[in-house]
Amino acid sequence: MLQYEIHRDAITGEEWIETDLRGKELLTTYLLNKGTAFTQQERLELGLLGKLPAKIEILDDQLKRAYRQYKKYKNNLQKHIYLNNLHDKNEILFYKLVNAHLVEMIPIIYTPIVAKAVQEFSHEFRQPRGLYISYPDRDKIEFILDNRTHPELSVIVVTDGERVLGIGDQGVGAIDIPIAKLMLYTMCGGINPYYTLPIMLDVGTNNKKLLKDPLYLGWRHSRIHGAEYDRFIEKFVRALQKRLPNIFLHWEDFGRDNARRILERYQHELCTFNDDMQGTSVVTMSAVLTAVGQIGSQLCEQRVIIFGAGTAGVGIADRFVDSLMRQGVSKHRAREQIWLIDREGLLVREMTDLMPFQLPYAREAGRGQLLEEVVSQVKPTILIGCSAVKGAFTETIVRKMAAQNLRPIIFPLSNPNEYAEATPADLLAWTENRALIATGSPFSESIAQCNNAFSFPGIGLGLIAAKAKYLTDNMLWAACQALSQCAPVGHDAPLLPPLKEARNVAFKIAVAIVDQARQEGLASINPDLSSEQAVKSILWEPFYRPIRAKKKN
Repeated sequence: MLQYEIHRDAITGEEWIETDLRGKELLTTYLLNKGTAFTQQERLELGLLGKLPAKIEILDDQLKRAYRQYKKYKNNLQKHIYLNNLHDKNEILFYKLVNAHLVEMIPIIYTPIVAKAVQEFSHEFRQPRGLYISYPDRDKIEFILDNRTHPELSVIVVTDGERVLGIGDQGVGAIDIPIAKLMLYTMCGGINPYYTLPIMLDVGTNNKKLLKDPLYLGWRHSRIHGAEYDRFIEKFVRALQKRLPNIFLHWEDFGRDNARRILERYQHELCTFNDDMQGTSVVTMSAVLTAVGQIGSQLCEQRVIIFGAGTAGVGIADRFVDSLMRQGVSKHRAREQIWLIDREGLLVREMTDLMPFQLPYAREAGRGQLLEEVVSQVKPTILIGCSAVKGAFTETIVRKMAAQNLRPIIFPLSNPNEYAEATPADLLAWTENRALIATGSPFSESIAQCNNAFSFPGIGLGLIAAKAKYLTDNMLWAACQALSQCAPVGHDAPLLPPLKEARNVAFKIAVAIVDQARQEGLASINPDLSSEQAVKSILWEPFYRPIRAKKKN
């Protein structure tokens, strides 16, 4: 592991780092590298004298140069690569840059551009980051965990790459998603990047294009499944519990057959979270709460069609049911207000291939009914898309909905943009500007984006600040309410806050999470600290800490 120690003065709060690294090795360590900002004393003490130009800069000098370099790239994928290269060379400068240009750079780092980066991973590979645990190494997981760069960890984001955004199985290239998610944990949540780790569980791929690609960097094998897969996940979780017992574990982009099953299997054994199920549902439910409030209606009066009955779609349905039950609606009645549709049509009980988590939403009759027919019959007030079927919300469907509702609520959430069920421009044209809209990827500043950057950074920050044992539905409801309260006020205001407010939103969600964890007896922090103090005490900011040579015993 990396030879460094982080120190903090208990009285003044001053931070500094001690390290055994010297010279070139220090300059190529992204967590410690300051480049031209190493002081004269540091250059003398750490073997850097003569290895850098004479001028000693401050972080703001470097920031101006980095932004000039970034703006020279016209292609968004090139910009993404530039930012990732900076991330791999000087992590402090990277976060200083993206924090200064958050709205501009989040879409470059995360959706929609990250999808292209994932697809090009094996062709654009430059430097590894995180850990790769491949199935052939399943008996060496603890050994691999011990090879991590960061000695102490707070949060891990892990994927097996089976269901990435709307582009499906991407094998080992999916590591870019946990990397991007952890960037957002730091950018939006203020979580210390020294305590984060992305992990790729390489269990093979069923993507034929990748398997045929001679440059593909993953385990060239079809995906393992069934009991074999479950034993591998079990080994991974047990190794984590042994080596990192207090970790917050975030599952990302697991396939429909595994995502919910894994979360339910381990959610009461460690502090864990699935962003596709829980993060997406929190931000979507928050936008729904805002929309319903804008039209002066009640949640219990809504009829909801969700097109796309996978991990995200059913997660949203579950969050809607949970929200209704908190308002006194029975679980059975709440489920009756939701219609789930997959590619084969409305979910009905006679379907033989339904997953256990889909069954509660299956109707008694209606087999074969497609989206347009269900819209005609149900007359929904809310239409949500998680299907990755481009253009699924057709003009005919939207006009029918608009004829049935003065202010239809329509959320085409599939991303990246080219997979969206409809564009905001079309939805507004087809509803005479009456639709209340939220999208999955950015279209324009006037349209709310159901970006999970509004949910998971604050949830993770709160869980870490609370030292929570588990994540509960009550905590997720607290996050929903906190996010909805951050939305702009106004009849036609966007349903979610602007992305530039992501850091403030994360703080408010984190405080709500800590409050709720304390109420449930699941927090392990000093009772004399307020929830705000607990969160503030772990916030990280990008600035250069003094670096000193570790003293030899």
